[in-house]
Amino acid sequence: MRPGLPEWTVLAVTTERPVHGFAVAALTAAEGEIGRVWQIPRPIVYRAIGRLEESGLITAEAVEAAGGPPRTLYTATVQGREQVRSWLEAPVPHVRDMRSELLLKLAIHHRQGSDPGPLVERQRAVLGPIVTALEAELAGADAFDRVLVAWRHASALAAVGFLDEL
Repeated sequence: MRPGLPEWTVLAVTTERPVHGFAVAALTAAEGEIGRVWQIPRPIVYRAIGRLEESGLITAEAVEAAGGPPRTLYTATVQGREQVRSWLEAPVPHVRDMRSELLLKLAIHHRQGSDPGPLVERQRAVLGPIVTALEAELAGADAFDRVLVAWRHASALAAVGFLDEL
């Protein structure tokens, strides 16, 4: 399975403590702590749980029945924890994905009390060659290509500025 952001989010939350799908859905709702960065509709949360369980990255630990319908508590497996750890430290390869994936990783680092510094440094290292390549491309671009390259260049520079502020 190649996890998408819903799976990474659910997997990361299950590394913190055993949690049920309804709690993850609340975290990723518009008003939730993670939902402020990346919203995941409840059906997608439950689909992600199913995919992660099938892949052996999370496991059902217990059933909680207090005060409502029974809810299965899920926790990350050793393999799931290792994959989350690697994912959280890996820079995002495209500037366009920084708004979603990088901010989500930073939010999870914040929730878990871990240091995002190494991720920020790796991300900055990825952006350097992108900015340089776009500058070279901008110099030779004309017509509408110049507009597109200028947009991508400005976005990359803004991303570098954001990382510098962190």
